[in-house]
Amino acid sequence: MKLPNWFALEKRPDNDTKANGAPDIPKIYPEGALQVLKGVKVKGDSEFELDLEALSSILLRDSIRDKPVVVVSIAGDFRKGKSFMLNFFLRYLQSGCGTTDDWIGSTDELKGFSWRNGSVRDTTGILMWSEPFVIKLDEGQEVAILLMDTQGAFDLKQTVKQLTTVFALSTMISSIQVFNLMHQLQEDDLHVLQYFAEYGQLALKHTTGKPFQKLLFLIRDWRCPYEYGYGLDGGQQYLDNCLATSEDQEIQGVRRHIRSCFGDIGCYLMPYPGDTVATTQHFDGRVADIDSKFVDSLKTFVPLMLDPENVVVKEIGGRRVTGKEMMTYFEMYFNNLKAEKMPKIGTLFAATAEANNLNAVTTARDKYKAGMDAFCGAKQQFIAHGKFEEQHKILRQQSLDCFDNTLKMGGPELAARYRKDLTSDLDELYDHYTTKNKANEPFFGIFSKRYAKWADMFVNGGGIRDATALQKAINIRTVMADLGAQAIRLDPIVETLLATEQPDVVVLD
Repeated sequence: MKLPNWFALEKRPDNDTKANGAPDIPKIYPEGALQVLKGVKVKGDSEFELDLEALSSILLRDSIRDKPVVVVSIAGDFRKGKSFMLNFFLRYLQSGCGTTDDWIGSTDELKGFSWRNGSVRDTTGILMWSEPFVIKLDEGQEVAILLMDTQGAFDLKQTVKQLTTVFALSTMISSIQVFNLMHQLQEDDLHVLQYFAEYGQLALKHTTGKPFQKLLFLIRDWRCPYEYGYGLDGGQQYLDNCLATSEDQEIQGVRRHIRSCFGDIGCYLMPYPGDTVATTQHFDGRVADIDSKFVDSLKTFVPLMLDPENVVVKEIGGRRVTGKEMMTYFEMYFNNLKAEKMPKIGTLFAATAEANNLNAVTTARDKYKAGMDAFCGAKQQFIAHGKFEEQHKILRQQSLDCFDNTLKMGGPELAARYRKDLTSDLDELYDHYTTKNKANEPFFGIFSKRYAKWADMFVNGGGIRDATALQKAINIRTVMADLGAQAIRLDPIVETLLATEQPDVVVLD
């Protein structure tokens, strides 16, 4: 399994790591919609490309990288008002989750995600709002809400693979998936979900809990309020009727599988927004121009998705996912979707399991790292060898326990492979902190400078190998070893010295 590009970590001298592929310090973009999945031309064919820089500017920023995320996505047919609806989500969050009565606005132009009336598509690929919204749940934990807009399905310029890539990423990444439909829920709409229902069936064999979380069918321009009333209650009755068991075995299977792999399935029926919205070319989203029934529905629907009491935090394998972990999942899913014409369900599940274990390693390693930074970091004094070893062993075991106690996907063999990777990482970090601690040892800095000086004189001193210089260098190294400086990481000059054929030298006590 290919690891994500950004996860190729380069250890740095102090307490940080650098992500190759994604910038070390995420680039700051102006507030707005960022295209994280964009179309490119490859040998004349249209393909998607993941913009790691844009994605990392959202997910790896300090304010959310270690916070659980709520990912709200809207998917569905093109030109059916997805971006238009998402901008009301944006207004609600920008107002502080509806803390003001007039959050919906009245005479202001609707801005945010790009949208327009007409028959020509406006959104391509996947866009995310550049600014996450951090809210506090009733339980007291802070989470970050991310808004995601997707290219509409079934336009004439989109291939089946592109449709699959966008919809798959949207469904796999989101914790709340809004399936935006016009007029009614049809059998074809359910069959679009069959692919994920099959994934869900495989996931259910290996994990506890349902693999997907909240799915809400948003039926726009609902024409039969006399049968099922507008809103959530009428929508739920309508959905129950649509998903009622059919005599057809295949149809029964689709419905049963969809119910089994989503934790919560709902439906909301929205009224027609009015002729000004539907038929005016230059309609700019002002609420004053929208039918009052639609506005009333918005005031109910949006909080159902985004109020702190109602949001759904993203979970995979029974664990809440942070911004940093979401970066891993996003890239692994994309790489697997891109690699095949139609990704096999098993391949996509394997990608989830790999990313899940990889994130467990990262969390455990960061736990050890944070403990050692606090214990013997750059600003700490020298720690005696015995005390240093004791603390290392405690933190190492805590890190391994953290990994072992984390819910993981993919079975014990995959977990064992990643646990081995973790132990290797911890060994490397131990060497790193050992060297840092020795640098704080009394007299070590003085001796090491003299050692390098005499070693340099021996190797490069006028082209003559001075046995006296070599003897002094070795004597100093002996003194450092006596002070407890073991496993010294030598600089390039010293490495050259030790590799040189040395004359007979008597090491002085």
